[in-house]
Amino acid sequence: MKNLLIFALLVLGSFAANAQVTAIRAGRVVDPETGNVASNQIILVEGTDIKAVGSDVKIPAGAAVVDLSTLSVIPGMMDAHSHLCMNVQFQRDAGRYYYTTLNDSNAKRALQGAVNARSMLEYGFTTVRDVGNEGNYACVEVRRMINSGEIDGPLFITAGRIIAPYGGQFHLQPDKQNLAEPEYAFVDTRDEMKKAIRQNIHYGATVIKLVIDDQAYIYSVDDIKFAIEEAHAAGMKLAAHAWTAEGALNAAKAGVDSIEHAVAITDEALAIAKKNNVPIVPIPFTEAEAVLSGRPGSNKATNERWFIDPVRRAYKAGVTLVWGPDVTYNTKDFPRGKVSINTVDEWKLTGIPSLVILQALTTNPAKLIGVDKTRGSLKTGMKADIVAVRDNPLEKIETVKDVVFVMRNGKVFKKPSNSSEVAANR
Repeated sequence: MKNLLIFALLVLGSFAANAQVTAIRAGRVVDPETGNVASNQIILVEGTDIKAVGSDVKIPAGAAVVDLSTLSVIPGMMDAHSHLCMNVQFQRDAGRYYYTTLNDSNAKRALQGAVNARSMLEYGFTTVRDVGNEGNYACVEVRRMINSGEIDGPLFITAGRIIAPYGGQFHLQPDKQNLAEPEYAFVDTRDEMKKAIRQNIHYGATVIKLVIDDQAYIYSVDDIKFAIEEAHAAGMKLAAHAWTAEGALNAAKAGVDSIEHAVAITDEALAIAKKNNVPIVPIPFTEAEAVLSGRPGSNKATNERWFIDPVRRAYKAGVTLVWGPDVTYNTKDFPRGKVSINTVDEWKLTGIPSLVILQALTTNPAKLIGVDKTRGSLKTGMKADIVAVRDNPLEKIETVKDVVFVMRNGKVFKKPSNSSEVAANR
């Protein structure tokens, strides 16, 4: 036993000694939590972790050096409301994701999820929370393959089947009652709620998604509290889809982990959300989507009413804002990561400070998802999820659309075309 212990320690020591060491020369390091900007910094990465950050950090002999000295470096960005295993095709599906769920097989959706996961990574998203619409646990399999290293992608959190009142987000016909399953798990009693949450956990979900409303009947505050308690007992967080004022109010009162969309949220519900530390994940409506769906210009008024106004009021009320644009489509010209990050243009229209938008992309989702102890900032001991952009995002937030360097868990996935890694001689 003693010899085995010594051997194990020697093996671990060998692994540590052989861990790749990378030194990043950063022109500016932006701290989203404080808004501080530090110039001419060295970020030392060993294996998957950040080992040191500062202007006087010594670069070890033999370390690979990445020169980002003309760029701004920020923590890896996070999308907290995605649907990577769904791709609405506007002509085929008439812009409605209900038809997508009927047209695409689970196998195809898993492949789409893998492609979209890589796209998200290339555009600077090192963590993604997927909140359902993944067929029969397609995204769970994508996450497992990312975790095993078989495919590239962000840290991936997946919801499995969406739990909802009967009918979910669809309006079914009595002779076609099963067309919304397995997309949704219909739940109308406490026993059904407990079973649906446990099934999701059993089949690999890592977050629970609950649709509060979308039917004439909605979940009560007590219903939602029951779901929260069941999810939390298993170490899961609960995201609540709320499209109506009543749904958002019930979600805020119950104290969900996040309110998704919140398009009709009232000032009363925002005040309760602030009191209960409930963030909102608002949904922008883009011109790109309007053009692709054959309705150019149709999203302008919708965006003003259902995104810009709620975001402004939430910011005024002091409610935490989290990035999650609810993208359900991509094309050759609009890969999934590009579609997500391009919604920064809608965020900018709200007039809220760039720092708040950057926090919505980094520190706020890290706390919501529950990874803030390891990700969301560039500090010693954190995972090396690192992104570089050309300008200071606190002065020009739209620079996040032009990501030129991506590192996740210490591995470089994207770097400037004119850059190279060299071994340090000192």
